[in-house]
Amino acid sequence: MFFAVKLEVVVMPKRSVLDPQGVAVRNAVRELGLTDVGTVRVGKIIELEFTGEPDEAKLDEICRDLLCNQVIEDYRILGAVPK
Repeated sequence: MFFAVKLEVVVMPKRSVLDPQGVAVRNAVRELGLTDVGTVRVGKIIELEFTGEPDEAKLDEICRDLLCNQVIEDYRILGAVPK
């Protein structure tokens, strides 16, 4: 039986790290009329689709070593994403 598992890895700048892209987006949004916007942080989402259950330990290792720069970024893995 074939089934697919889709996961999302969300990578965001650490709260302690300045996010110049987020500041630029915040300023642009304010200039466009949404003056009440507060903090904006810009990150990335990586979708991974598997043909079976992924090895969680291996996935965590890949996130740490490949998808995320742990000096300045944090990541989280979100479970089954609707297709």
